[in-house]
Amino acid sequence: MPTLPWVTPHPARPDTQAFVMASRFEVRSLKDVPRFFWKSLAAWGQVRKAPGALGASLEARPFGKVFYTLSAWESREALYAYARTDPHKSVMTGVRETMRDSTFTFWEVPVDRLPIDWDDAKRRIAVQAQAQANASDGHSTAD
Repeated sequence: MPTLPWVTPHPARPDTQAFVMASRFEVRSLKDVPRFFWKSLAAWGQVRKAPGALGASLEARPFGKVFYTLSAWESREALYAYARTDPHKSVMTGVRETMRDSTFTFWEVPVDRLPIDWDDAKRRIAVQAQAQANASDGHSTAD
């Protein structure tokens, strides 16, 4: 599936910072892909109307069993309010058992740097995944 292009639900206030979240989800098997994808569309619809949402994009790699999300928010609080609200809350609870792995990374950028570049987001996700792997192996990122 192609990447769903960056949408801008609400215009950003000039000269402010955006709180950005990028995520990578891997499902356990190909049979889990349709369910995860279908449910992710509900969350996608929600983000397009969510208060404080400045932009979002979604990339699905169904044959790789991987889904990426990328979103920008007015604040950390706006992102967390979205995450605690249905359908997102129920979607994440409902797909938890199908997940093999997930990685989340967060950062801030000036709003004039929106939309976020997917290459930058995926690089940040990879760095975060490596840090998580090192931490679970008992190594620090300074090793």
